[in-house]
Amino acid sequence: MNNKIISLLGFAAKAGKLSFGFDMTAQAIKRKKSKLIVIANDVSEKSKKEILFFKGEQKTEVITLETVSIAELSKAVGKKCGIISVNDEGFAQACLKARIEGGIANDK
Repeated sequence: MNNKIISLLGFAAKAGKLSFGFDMTAQAIKRKKSKLIVIANDVSEKSKKEILFFKGEQKTEVITLETVSIAELSKAVGKKCGIISVNDEGFAQACLKARIEGGIANDK
């Protein structure tokens, strides 16, 4: 598990900078608030494809946490969800930096 990304998502949740779940993430994308989409490894392929459809041509980054399950992600952010939108540029950049510096995430 990438502890840096999970920790950052926990902080972002406490700061109110996340949208939780498929529907809220789709709304954040439509409103152009989403800066990063994070997906747990056991989210269905259908949900992944649909969220990428909503993302469309927007430049929002998408990462799949290959070693983090829905249960682990939910525990970190305090809400049951497998898809999260990070709606703050600072938190989004910090998560991307953590991924590059040795994270266990994989771009999708």
